[in-house]
Amino acid sequence: MSETLPGVIGVHHIGVSVPDLAKARHFYLDILGAVEEVEPLRWADNPFIDQIVGLEGSAAEQFFCRLGHVQIECFEYSAPKQKQPQDPHRGVNEYGYTHIALQVQDLAAVHERIVAAGLPVHAPPELATITTDADGGKHGYAGTYCRDFFGNVFEILEIHETPLIRPIT
Repeated sequence: MSETLPGVIGVHHIGVSVPDLAKARHFYLDILGAVEEVEPLRWADNPFIDQIVGLEGSAAEQFFCRLGHVQIECFEYSAPKQKQPQDPHRGVNEYGYTHIALQVQDLAAVHERIVAAGLPVHAPPELATITTDADGGKHGYAGTYCRDFFGNVFEILEIHETPLIRPIT
């Protein structure tokens, strides 16, 4: 059995590079309901940041937002320019990060909001996999994959008591 790293608390944030920061802000804040908690950052000609991000001559704007217990950090780089646009239909079988998953309280309502915003959904969620017992307790889970305005995959999940997957608390 491997040991955990000392002092690791959990995932702090997920970083996403996007071609349009205003559109990303609209997606995360207005559609998903995230909250921007700190001032955005902008940089150019900063050797310290260049060294951290591993890019020479980098320039970017960024913002952080909180979705429940997870923070998302969005970047729009003006330098260096991306060599080619991201394939908006990139398969989740490709190497690298494949998606982020957002646990939600009401999957049907979130799905409806995403569809109303004109965002692609891979398949409608199968809500019949969530059952309600006589006491009103819910069991099971359901979810589906969606894509943001740039083709990045995200999953929306509603999770109740089930041995198949554990909810975040």
